[in-house]
Amino acid sequence: MNDMQQTIINAFNFRHATKRFDSDKKISESEFNTILEAGRLSPSSLGLEPWKFIVVQNSEIRNKLKEISWGAKGQLETASHFVILLARKNVTSKSPFVQHMIRDIKQYSEDSIPATEEKFDNFQTSFHINDSAQTLLEWAKKQTYIALGNMMTSAALLNIDSCPMEGFDLDAVTQFLSDEGLMDEAHFAPSVMVAFGYRESAAKEKVRQPQSHVVEWVE
Repeated sequence: MNDMQQTIINAFNFRHATKRFDSDKKISESEFNTILEAGRLSPSSLGLEPWKFIVVQNSEIRNKLKEISWGAKGQLETASHFVILLARKNVTSKSPFVQHMIRDIKQYSEDSIPATEEKFDNFQTSFHINDSAQTLLEWAKKQTYIALGNMMTSAALLNIDSCPMEGFDLDAVTQFLSDEGLMDEAHFAPSVMVAFGYRESAAKEKVRQPQSHVVEWVE
């Protein structure tokens, strides 16, 4: 195993779901920006980036979130940085967002856009993604987990701890973010939360199934 391989394995062994952080230790602006960039640069289905990251540093907002996020109370109290990943709703070929992506961001030529839209439609139909608004949202939520994983791995490579969380009241958090002006409910929905910081106490030894139990080779 070369040095880079060992560095990667060490990072995954280092990472654990940190329930409480050392609230006196803060992540540097430069390092946290690296974590955010890992999320921003993550791959997504059709390259559509159907996400938004809300970094919640305001203590009053965090305290209110604690009341409706039972799985994040310790992290909200102690994390250096706390992020809510939002999934974009109704991502279809003709939606304003997708049109913005293919025309303004990716800058596809005008004559290629009909074929691109058809490709998007065929893909979403074949996977039953565009069956309903709910299936579209669930597909977008899956994309946020790619960004989530890359952010946590990047943090671990920087010896920064993290914890992903689904332990929250979805309806209550949706209403709260909307009421606080932090999320446009017409276009986004909460997907998952993640906290970053430095562990308060030592982690338990990582326990996983052996590779032979989870990997099957077909040759």
